[in-house]
Amino acid sequence: MADIDHFIDGARLWARHEALATFGATPAGGVDRPALSRAEIDARAQLMTWAAAIGLQPSTDDIANLFLRLPGRDPDLPPVLVGSHIDSQPTGGKYDGVYGVLAGLECLEAIVAAGAKPRRSIELVCWTNEEGSRFAPGMMGSAAFAGKRRLEDILAVRDADGVTVAGALRAVRAAENALAHRPLGGTPAAYVEAHIEQGPILDMRSIPIGVVTGIQGKRTFRVRIVGEENHAGTSPRSARKDALMDSVRIVSALRDTFADPDDIVRFTVGMFTVRPNAPSVVPSEVEFSIDLRHPDTSALARLGDQVAPICKANSLTCEAEIRELIHDPPLEFPGPLREKIRLAAAARGLGHMEIPSGAGHDARYLHYICPTAMIFIPCWKGISHNENERITPADALAGARVLATLVLGLAGE
Repeated sequence: MADIDHFIDGARLWARHEALATFGATPAGGVDRPALSRAEIDARAQLMTWAAAIGLQPSTDDIANLFLRLPGRDPDLPPVLVGSHIDSQPTGGKYDGVYGVLAGLECLEAIVAAGAKPRRSIELVCWTNEEGSRFAPGMMGSAAFAGKRRLEDILAVRDADGVTVAGALRAVRAAENALAHRPLGGTPAAYVEAHIEQGPILDMRSIPIGVVTGIQGKRTFRVRIVGEENHAGTSPRSARKDALMDSVRIVSALRDTFADPDDIVRFTVGMFTVRPNAPSVVPSEVEFSIDLRHPDTSALARLGDQVAPICKANSLTCEAEIRELIHDPPLEFPGPLREKIRLAAAARGLGHMEIPSGAGHDARYLHYICPTAMIFIPCWKGISHNENERITPADALAGARVLATLVLGLAGE
């Protein structure tokens, strides 16, 4: 344990965060790096440059998941996967997803430098489109890898400019035409993902390591309200088919229905698009998103099943079209892996606590096909999906040390 700690370089880990943040950097100090964009292609190239320097073998699959492999003594055994994602929200921070990728890279660099020869191969993986900010829904790469979404359905998804996933992938393949190709999917021996908490608990309690118990359930919807354009000055209200007014009524009804005095329900309308979006025209079409989360399976089902009826009942003059994108139940990570994280943290004198994940992660889909674990580190005030997202070098280093012990141990089994 002490030997692997000795080879983990906190300064290098921090410098790489700063370097990767230049790809898609925003004036406010954050990152705008959409999935399959030029900025992400350039960031992937930087990752491969760092990986090549320590002898990792790169490859990719049909959805552009990026794998960087450290061969084990028995390369025919299923590998241990470690990683996360590097795509961001439009006003994202430097650490969401990126920390898990760079901490994983640091683990592999430390293993190589220490001269360790694990039995199993270890693969650092950078999953495609975790965030879903350009192509919805998110976690496309991990879901396709785990066989939970059909590749043909994913390839047909369009962004706001009408570009399909298939079209965006062509640009990635053109830039990475020398990269080895591998089949989509597989059954790893295990998967481990380190991540910033994206909540305030660890920061409030000054605890450096979160042992993630599981991920709360999530249902997402897209609602389209279709009315009719008309003149704002001449059309009487009684004759209008005003898509915006119906949409406002629907969102208000959903808010009231999902009101929760215990503050457990998470209900968000994060995207709202009005067409034609002109000051003197009655809106003819509105599209908005619904993000509903809850840690209890039955509560999530009951609440989510009310979305469509509420939308229909409150669309008084227009047509309501409701499409469910995701229905992922809550899940719990296996106890033995959580115990390994606790032991690794305790051996270093690092404070730790069990904590559920309120956010979704690629680990959700890997959980369905192999033993999976997550390690959280604190982020300042719990702020994330925000250019002001922050972590500390000390916490980044602590998480990498725990991660390396877990990964190296799993690769030796």
